[in-house]
Parts: sequence; C-alpha cells; structure tokens
Amino acid sequence: MKRKNYPIRKMGIAAALVVPVLALLFASSAMADDVLARFNGGIGVIPVSSLGPPAVANVVQGIQPAGTPWRIRALKAVVTKNGRIRVEGRGLLLAGGNGIGTNGGQKVFASLISGTTVSSTPSANAVALADDGNFTIDDVLSPVPSSLSQTPILLIRNEAGTWFAAGIPVVIE
Repeated sequence: MKRKNYPIRKMGIAAALVVPVLALLFASSAMADDVLARFNGGIGVIPVSSLGPPAVANVVQGIQPAGTPWRIRALKAVVTKNGRIRVEGRGLLLAGGNGIGTNGGQKVFASLISGTTVSSTPSANAVALADDGNFTIDDVLSPVPSSLSQTPILLIRNEAGTWFAAGIPVVIE
C-alpha cells in the first residue's frame, strides 16, 4: 500500500512557486542598484524665459530652445551606471505656430546634463516622433556619466541640437 505524503508534496510545489518569485525580486533589486537617475514627468519648452526688452531665450546650460513652444503629455526615463538610457515620451507636439498640434516632422535624441558635463545619445540615432508625438529612445549616453550632480537635467533635443522638452528628476534615496 502506498503511503500518501501530501504535506511534503505541497511543500515541494510551494517551493517551486516561491523560488522564481525570489529570483525576480533579487534581480529587480540588483537592477535598482544599477540606476543612476530616473525622470518621471516632462516639461515642454517655452522658447523665451523673459520678455525683456530685449527678450531672453530659454537657454539651458548653453543649449538653445526650439523656436516655438512645445508640450509633452508624459515622460519617463531611466539612466543606468553603464550609460544606458531608456526614455518613453508621449505627446511631444507643437504648442504654437502654424503646425500647432503636430510633431513638426522632428526626430529627437536625449541629453543628460550634470553640472557642466553633457552626455548625449548620438544625434545620428535620433528617433522620429510618431504622429501623436510618442517616441522611445533606447541607447547609450556618451560620454558615460560617472556620477550626477544633485540636480541632473534631461533634455529631449532635435537633430539640430535645440531642446524641446525636459524630464522631471526623481529623487533616489
């Protein structure tokens, strides 16, 4: 007659279910340790920072703004210590001028500014904005940032180098 070992069998099944979950948790923890910066939310460019006279361009760390206002509905970005950057942008569209509400036919890339150091994805790898202004950048920054200042700046720029939107930094503690 076979002896039934249900409790042992149940523990084996439970262990088989728990091990993958624990592995996932440890992998997520390791990935979190690899994160250099996060950005959640975006700000579209307003080309003029003061009306003057004379009017003053909204220059950020020497980078010129787009000539027309832009808006962005959502932005999330993660930068890892090896320089990898992934940016998900939604609704980056013209907020003025004759092309209002369109993507202006633009291609964009990302720049991370820390202090006076600018690290960018290659402008040659710029991605086209979808008709609704959505985009994904998945690339590597050059030079690879070794550390960040207390207030890193993420700019979304076009192939000509002007900035269209900025990311809102998330404080990592």
